[in-house]
Amino acid sequence: MTTERTVKGLLGTKLGMTQVWDENNRLIPVTVIQAGPCVVTQVRTPDSDGYSAVQLGFGAVRAKSVTKPAAGQFERAGVTPRKYLVEIRTANASEYTLGQELDVDTFSADDVVDVTGVMKGKGTAGVVKRHGFKGLRASHGVHRKHRSPGGIGACSTPGHVFKGLRMAGRMGNVRKTVQNLQVARIDAERGLILVRGAIPGNKGGLVIVRSAAKKGDAK
Repeated sequence: MTTERTVKGLLGTKLGMTQVWDENNRLIPVTVIQAGPCVVTQVRTPDSDGYSAVQLGFGAVRAKSVTKPAAGQFERAGVTPRKYLVEIRTANASEYTLGQELDVDTFSADDVVDVTGVMKGKGTAGVVKRHGFKGLRASHGVHRKHRSPGGIGACSTPGHVFKGLRMAGRMGNVRKTVQNLQVARIDAERGLILVRGAIPGNKGGLVIVRSAAKKGDAK
């Protein structure tokens, strides 16, 4: 991500999905995000840090649960300790001040955003569930291995399994970003952002909402 781009961002919690009606009486599926309030805990500048970014804090945490270096950082910023700290690179980081509070008014309806979260963990899964493999035939002559992947490589040439081959293994529990989602509505009174479509993560999980990187068509 280049520092020449101005990026707006907020941290929040995924509450779940619902549906709303748009101005054309069409039913729109949306994900509800409890966004903010976030506080600015640190400002990165090219002169002192080599890049331009703003660090946001979100979520309450007990003072005795943070380390002494973190406690000193929160004290310098003039804010109470926060559970999550995330840096967002933006060209206008110098416009932020320590202790500044950001809420859902950072975004507005019809904005296009990218949402980042940690996918639900599915544990160890086979290739049919993990990668969508078709599996073997369910006809005569096929052993009881209908959900197996099939061949994974030749014997003597090349004589090994290629790196990156899709096989069974751990599924989910990885960081994922869904791009170009449209903000359907903003509820400033309750601090809610309604994003059109689905986003990764469990209910109650941490999500990062920021300006879309590719500025493509909203989904």
